[in-house]
Amino acid sequence: MKKNDVIDVIEILKNTYPDAKCSLDFKTPFELMIAVMLSAQCTDERVNKTTPAIFARCSTPEEFIEIPIEELEELVHPCGFYKNKSKNIKLASQKILNDFNGKVPETMEELITIPGVGRKSANVIMLEAFNNPQGIAVDTHAKRISNRIGLSSESEPEKIEQGLLKQIPKKYIGDVNHILIWHGRNICTARNPKCDLCPIKHLCNYFTKNA
Repeated sequence: MKKNDVIDVIEILKNTYPDAKCSLDFKTPFELMIAVMLSAQCTDERVNKTTPAIFARCSTPEEFIEIPIEELEELVHPCGFYKNKSKNIKLASQKILNDFNGKVPETMEELITIPGVGRKSANVIMLEAFNNPQGIAVDTHAKRISNRIGLSSESEPEKIEQGLLKQIPKKYIGDVNHILIWHGRNICTARNPKCDLCPIKHLCNYFTKNA
């Protein structure tokens, strides 16, 4: 895709979704980290329904370390994969307490050393908690849209991200994280995308091929 077309896509989607923002509810960087960990293979809506009870019981690394694993698993259960997520939450809490003085670190390099925090999660934390976007969180929506419109032909999230970062001006990086998710949820859905309603269909390979 030509650079001007890439910018057009971003500007059009920004105007289409002026209120696009992170869907996860949180009050602190640590709460966001927990919410992001819970969001793996789970909807943000479900996470937001689950975290109030979790944060009422535990809100600090110390409290998550002390809570019995069985009790944590019961709290996490609605988000799926509860055993693995509970284990990682405890390990992450221990790591933050031991290595980062109880505070969520503010660099990508440090974040990805935390159990349960991969590059996608670290990108979300850097943007939403610290307002310092370092990359693009390539979730299922970002992957699908990038492949469909012609921003990327890759299938691996990290390769898609690297390709996007080469094409998208840095000032738009924070916006892209939000608008691709919102566009994927509202119009460019996995099944039966609403191409007739799409504001960027004239720039989309998928629409051109199927028109």
